Amino acid sequence: AILESMVQSSSSLFLQVKQEVTLERLIAHLQVTNQQIQTKAMALLIALLQTAGEADRKEMFDFLGKINLRLYIYKNIIHSSAAVGDEMAHYLYVLQSVTLNLLEARMRTPLDSYSQEQRDILHSLRQAAFEMDTESSLSNERRRSLCAKEFKKLGFSNNSNPGLDLNRTPPGLLALDTMAYFSSRYPDAYSRFVLENSSREDKHECPFARSSIQLTQILCEILRIGEPSSETGQDYHPIFFAQDRLLEELFCICIQLLNKTWKEMRATQEDFDKVMQVVREQITRTLSSKPTSLELFKNKVNALNYSEILKLRQTERLHQEETLAPPVLELKERLKPELLELIRQQRLNRLCHGTLFRKISSRRRQDKLWYCRLSPNHKVLHYGDVEEETDTPPIETLQEKIPVADIKALLTGKDCPHMKERSSGRQNREVLDLAFSITYDVEENNLNFIASSRTDFCLWTDGLNVLLGRDMTSECMRSELEILLSMEIKLRLLDLENIPIPDTAPPLPKPPSNYNFCYDFSQAEQ
Repeated sequence: AILESMVQSSSSLFLQVKQEVTLERLIAHLQVTNQQIQTKAMALLIALLQTAGEADRKEMFDFLGKINLRLYIYKNIIHSSAAVGDEMAHYLYVLQSVTLNLLEARMRTPLDSYSQEQRDILHSLRQAAFEMDTESSLSNERRRSLCAKEFKKLGFSNNSNPGLDLNRTPPGLLALDTMAYFSSRYPDAYSRFVLENSSREDKHECPFARSSIQLTQILCEILRIGEPSSETGQDYHPIFFAQDRLLEELFCICIQLLNKTWKEMRATQEDFDKVMQVVREQITRTLSSKPTSLELFKNKVNALNYSEILKLRQTERLHQEETLAPPVLELKERLKPELLELIRQQRLNRLCHGTLFRKISSRRRQDKLWYCRLSPNHKVLHYGDVEEETDTPPIETLQEKIPVADIKALLTGKDCPHMKERSSGRQNREVLDLAFSITYDVEENNLNFIASSRTDFCLWTDGLNVLLGRDMTSECMRSELEILLSMEIKLRLLDLENIPIPDTAPPLPKPPSNYNFCYDFSQAEQ
């Protein structure tokens, strides 16, 4: 602690401590098993790095890179038998922040169109994806046209001058660095990405360059490159100490993840921002689980596909609305019977109003119209043929009757008598989903229905199940019940807005020692 204070107090004392306490000695102290010694050595190392000027800091980082400091930290601190303490976590966070901030200069620097080196890197990206032996034999104009076409396939917006795409800072030259690293380190994956997307339709292709530039910026924001380290921060990534060139390696995994997510979302160019939001969420969620190796990060982030992200968002939204809190779930269960009764009454009212059905014969697609409705006392089904464009015929005009007490069963789909002889064509499958029948009286006669829509099918099958004393089973009923429950819960919780709901009921207080405070009403007043 004394040496740390000396380093931070003046430049002359900094130089003196730097000479006397060499980096080799500090590294040796990091390898001991005593956590207190490790923590003090790390504190002094951080103080030296933060106080040093640009030249000294670069020299120190070069030396620490040569002796592989991160490996010592990874083996002796992160993977030690004892848990990492708060103070050590802060020093690891600061070391991570200071190291990553070495990339800030590249991140803040736009591409220089006059730099031959940077132009060569750009063209190496194109050549790695579209190698052509005949390019040297082409005229200048033909070569420029070919280059522009290939840069467009690579996903650059300014295909005639792709350097303009890298003028935006951040990410600046870091985007060029990450793309070049990916193409040289994983050439097969790079070629596969570019060629796969260049063979898709224009609107469905995932633009490599545009995606890479945006992804590099997202990684810079997640890793907080360019931000000063916090005095209390402890949010370090174990993977940082497990991997050289973390930004570039993360980019190589995440650009392939982006392509996978693009396909899962069936995205077009208009969906670019939505895809990038999902990818940011995939990376952030995976890093928050503190993976300790690049392989573990890769497995976790690829398992977190688009459908998983949607499920997590839905769950979090429900938690945010406190609809998953145990007391709220209990309240839901209490409300269900009342709301189910409301839906039952609505179904019976719909049956009383009646519905127009169309008869379908085997000879002709369409035949006569007929109407069916329930009597107001819910005891008789009335039905009969009607003319075209009939609205709601009076119940007296429907000559046929079936007492509800005589109904034996409700059949749906292929179990219906009028559906058993039908073929499996697409049109017949649609009719099959809308067919239902009731079996009635001792002879088990059938009344066959084909609803005009799935909604009518759900309303009638639910209503008939209610009449038969059975549970409603349609998807419409489940959807309506969920909507009604959600509305009722929100109304009941209005007064509790911003008040946390405990998972368990508060404990009952102990009974009082006596009940002398109670007034006895049995005694007549004097």
